Parts: sequence; C-alpha cells; structure tokens
Amino acid sequence: MQLLSTIHENVVHSRRVNSLTRSLLPLLPEAASVLDVGCGDGWLSRRLSEQLPLSHFCGIDVLVRADTHIPVSYFDGLHIPYPDDHFDTVLMVDVLHHADDPAALLREAKRVARSGIVLKDHTRDGLAAQTTLRIMDWVGNAHHGVALPYNYLSKAEWLELCDSLELTVEQWIARPHLYGPPVDWVCGRSLHFLASLSV
Repeated sequence: MQLLSTIHENVVHSRRVNSLTRSLLPLLPEAASVLDVGCGDGWLSRRLSEQLPLSHFCGIDVLVRADTHIPVSYFDGLHIPYPDDHFDTVLMVDVLHHADDPAALLREAKRVARSGIVLKDHTRDGLAAQTTLRIMDWVGNAHHGVALPYNYLSKAEWLELCDSLELTVEQWIARPHLYGPPVDWVCGRSLHFLASLSV
C-alpha cells in the first residue's frame, strides 16, 4: 500500500494534474468565480488559476488538509454552504462517485452555480470497468481517508441524471487521455469523461 501510494503521489498525481489543467481550461470561463467541490489539496485549482488570472477559485471538502494551494472550507459532503447563484461556475473533479447521493450533490452544485458546472468523473463502460475503477480509487484515495462508496455510473446513466436535473450537456469529452502509454491502456480507455453543463 505504501509503495503504491508513493508512486501515485510522485508520478501519477502530478502528471494527472498537468493533464487535467490542459483539458479543463477550454471548459472554464476566462473570468469567473469558481467553486471547486471536493478540491483535496487545491493543487488543480491553483494550476488553473495561474492560467486564468481573472478568475477566483476557492474550494470545499469533507477533509480539509493542513496545507492547501487555495482557500478551502469544510462541508458535510451534501450541503454546499453558500447561497443560491453564488458562483459563476462549479467545478467537480472525481467527486460525485464518492458521494453517498450523487444526484443530491449535483443538485446542490446547480443551486449555487449561476451559469454552469464543469465535471470530470468516470464512466462505468468497457471491459472490467467497475473493477479497474475500484482499484484506481483505492490506490489514489484510501491513504487520504476519502470515502469509497464506488458509485460509478455508465454514460447513459450520467446523461439521464443530467436530464432529470434539467442540466444541459453543452460538451461531453470522452477519453480525455489523462495518462500516457502504457498507463492509459489500463487506467484510461473509456473510463473517464469531461463535461460542461449549463444550468
């Protein structure tokens, strides 16, 4: 466990943040207030803010770490502690599959977002998808004490969820290639997506 965690933190995580930064930039407004829900250490939002200097990023998480790269406040994992329409955009990166009730948390994101939500999450589609995602989740998160309910949805289920909440899918990017070969052959495939939703 310790060896896998060390490799993940020093090799996979840094490359993933760089890839996510490049992939998410086109989906975010150039000047906006952005709430990063489940931001972890805030490193991703810090990198995004460096590329979007007219935007302001802050985060919330159920586990607030001692050292973060952006201001981070605690939340209970379900109720976002801000009033309606408080942010231009809500960013949720690999958060909803950790939620006990993904639909309720996405509804909360819609409530506090004036214009849109940007998602990065997983799709439970393809060969051994559920098993692969569970292993990836455990390696990347168990040592941080992150809840692992493994609530993965298929693409069809994601689209149905968005439709039920009256969220319009403006862009859906499948296979964003967050890892290079050979890691992408196992951990990439059709297991990831990016989406821009309008409220």
